[in-house]
Amino acid sequence: MARPAPEGVAATNRRARHEYFILETLEAGVMLSGTEVKSLRQGSASIAEAYAAEKDGELFLLNAYVPEYKAANRFNHEPKRPRKLLVRRRELDKLLGAVRRDGVTLVPLSIYFNERGIAKVELGLAKGKKKGDKRETEKKRDWEREKGRLMREKG
Repeated sequence: MARPAPEGVAATNRRARHEYFILETLEAGVMLSGTEVKSLRQGSASIAEAYAAEKDGELFLLNAYVPEYKAANRFNHEPKRPRKLLVRRRELDKLLGAVRRDGVTLVPLSIYFNERGIAKVELGLAKGKKKGDKRETEKKRDWEREKGRLMREKG
């Protein structure tokens, strides 16, 4: 059963931290239409298969699924359309340089609304994990859970 999202969070990519080493995170704005914002506020979006990529010198969020807003009838948006990400030129150059040079990927970690009600995307500069790395992470997580259990029992 899925846990309810924290206040303001529209979508999270829980699989990203399992599949990738997150080297760095940053916040980016996202250009949305009105029906996309309303649909995001309902919290039914999915960014599990989404990624960010360069197109014509700009950054786009690709493959993110924002379902159609039911009450919008003919003025609705396309659910998997590319969405432009808004980042400063210096950040964009740094990210694109890292992607080209180091072979890392830009993965969206979450879509949320900030305190002013503006939609933001938390992007992670990610390097893929190998199978052994995933196992090691899982063992570490299990040990932390067991350690917490033991500490509660003793203290």
